[in-house]
Amino acid sequence: MIKTVIFDMDGVIVDTEPVHRYAYYKQFSELNIEVSEEMYTSFTGFSTRNTFQTLKGFFPVIDQEVEDLIQRKRSIFNDAFDTKEDLFLLEGVEDLIKDLYANKIQLILASSAAKVTIDRVFTRFNLHQYFSHVVSGEDFPQSKPNPAIFIHAASLSIAPKEECIIIEDSTNGVKAAKAAGIYCVGYKSEHSNMQDLSNADLVINHFDELNAQKISQITV
Repeated sequence: MIKTVIFDMDGVIVDTEPVHRYAYYKQFSELNIEVSEEMYTSFTGFSTRNTFQTLKGFFPVIDQEVEDLIQRKRSIFNDAFDTKEDLFLLEGVEDLIKDLYANKIQLILASSAAKVTIDRVFTRFNLHQYFSHVVSGEDFPQSKPNPAIFIHAASLSIAPKEECIIIEDSTNGVKAAKAAGIYCVGYKSEHSNMQDLSNADLVINHFDELNAQKISQITV
C-alpha cells in the first residue's frame, strides 16, 4: 500500500516554466549567448547551478562565476514572479493534494528549484501545511536524472521506498525516479511537450485520474 507521494514542483504543482524561461533568456541576452530550443529543453529538471555549470562548458565567453550567474537569474525570476498575476496551480493538483492529505498519505516535495523559489510558490498558494518535508535540488551536486534527490526524499518517508511513488513531468525526472528504484507516475500535460515519459510506470493526462484511494492501491 502506498503511504507517501513525492511531488516534483515545476510542471506538476505549478507551471513556473514561462517565468524561468523569461529569466533565463533575458540573462542569455545579457551574456550575449544563443541557446537553442533543443539545448534549453535538455536542461529541464536541472538545478540553476547545474544549468550554468553546463552553459559555461559550452560557452567559454561566460566569464562570471556560477554563483554570480545564479544570483542574477534569481533576481530576474523573482521580479517577474512577483508581478505575474496569471500564475495558478495546475488544474486538479490542489484537489489531489488535499485528498491525499485528508487520507493520511504523506506528501514530500522534491524539486530541482531553489529553496527560495519553492518557498515563494508554497507561500503564495498556502501549500506548506500539506507537506511534511521539502527537498530542494540546490542541496545536491548533481541534478536529475541523478537519483540523489529522490533517494533522499524517500529516506524521509514514513514508509520504505516500495511504499512511495513519485509524480514527475520531465524526461530527467522520470529517469531519476526509476534510477532511485521508485514507482513513477508521469504527468503528461500541455506544459510537458518534448518530454519523454515512456519509462514511467503509469502516465496520466489529468490529475482527476488520481485520488487517494487509487494511489493507495497501486501495486509496486
